[in-house]
Amino acid sequence: MQHNSTIVALSSGAPPAAIGIIRISGSQAGAALEALAGRRPRPRRASLAHLRASDGRMLDEAVVLWFPGPDTATGEDLAELHCHGGRAVIGAVQAALMALPHIRAAEPGEFTRRAFANGRIDLAEAEGLGDLLAAETEIERASALANMQGVLSARVEGWRDAVLGLSAQVEAALDFSDEDDVSELPESFTWNIEALQKELEDWISRPRSEKLGEGIQVALAGPPNAGKSTLFNALVESEAAITSSIAGTTRDVIERKVAIGGVPFRFVDTAGLRAATTDEIEQIGIERARNAIARADIVLWLGPEGNGPGGAWEIAPRSDMPDFVAKEHAKFTVSAMTGEGMAALKNALVDASKSILPKSGEAALNARQHARIVEACDALAGVSAMKDMLIVAEELRNARAAFDRLIGRSTTEDMLDALFGRFCIGK
Repeated sequence: MQHNSTIVALSSGAPPAAIGIIRISGSQAGAALEALAGRRPRPRRASLAHLRASDGRMLDEAVVLWFPGPDTATGEDLAELHCHGGRAVIGAVQAALMALPHIRAAEPGEFTRRAFANGRIDLAEAEGLGDLLAAETEIERASALANMQGVLSARVEGWRDAVLGLSAQVEAALDFSDEDDVSELPESFTWNIEALQKELEDWISRPRSEKLGEGIQVALAGPPNAGKSTLFNALVESEAAITSSIAGTTRDVIERKVAIGGVPFRFVDTAGLRAATTDEIEQIGIERARNAIARADIVLWLGPEGNGPGGAWEIAPRSDMPDFVAKEHAKFTVSAMTGEGMAALKNALVDASKSILPKSGEAALNARQHARIVEACDALAGVSAMKDMLIVAEELRNARAAFDRLIGRSTTEDMLDALFGRFCIGK
């Protein structure tokens, strides 16, 4: 990316739409606004303008806004053109902007990357924004919003400040001691290390944010013709799986992601399990079913009572059928046809999600953030085990470095390319 160039992109939804918002960021944003609108309006005040091409042709009547840097979303001069959202209008305005000197099309995530590079947001907040753009359920939205608004970043800054204070104690002890012995440090030093380490461990043990995107995996398991596909269709509220009275109709794993009560679930319909079969395709389906069951967060067992995997929920299905077989310890008795027990089953799945997913509105760690906090926690554990103050000082520096990498004070271009590359163009 050429960070000194001025970039342009459509930042609203794909046309046609009622309005198309074109953003311009960089040192030439003001000049671009003057070239098309004939003037720069008062900062941060919406103004109606006629947009014209370089040959004087009128392109559109639009609302324009001017945001002088550095107090903008990107930290640079920024302009917005709120045009009519037809394809031809958007195309004509973008073409007129691209014809101006030193202006080019933005790359995916480049507006947000400039905001990070210019200190408007840190890396954790940028990741929260990316998650917010990808959020599909209420719980995903609330968690991503917490990270975007700096909940995690503020906590990391607090941890970093605490480690910095501990480092100062070690440096002071080194300056005034003839020995490199940790016993020269105050007793509170050990208590503070242990308290900080415990807090980091609590965060490490929290459910990860990836689970919000993946959804809670619920596998429906049992022998052939147990009613798995019928229940699966009822749970996902579509005819996703073929149902038949013929045993072995489902021969592969079928997955559908749905939200129940704002919670993301991934339901998995599996092939019927039986001990032996000469059908090679069915054998493959059974093996895939076993793998899906092993990966599942929750298993709904529709087979004979007590024959399911450990921890599975005993489900007595098809309660409306003449050949219905009750279960003595069924967690739920259901009928996908009449709806009996379905609401209670869905409510129980939502309740179970509370121990599997991050709490609603609570900042959650992604894999990268989790790894950095593990590094910091390991460094603090090293402090507790060491007696040499020089090594203690080094471990504390390692903890601070992990926190710096988490919020982006020190990072690599490759990592930034991967992160911002998943953003849409115009964000």
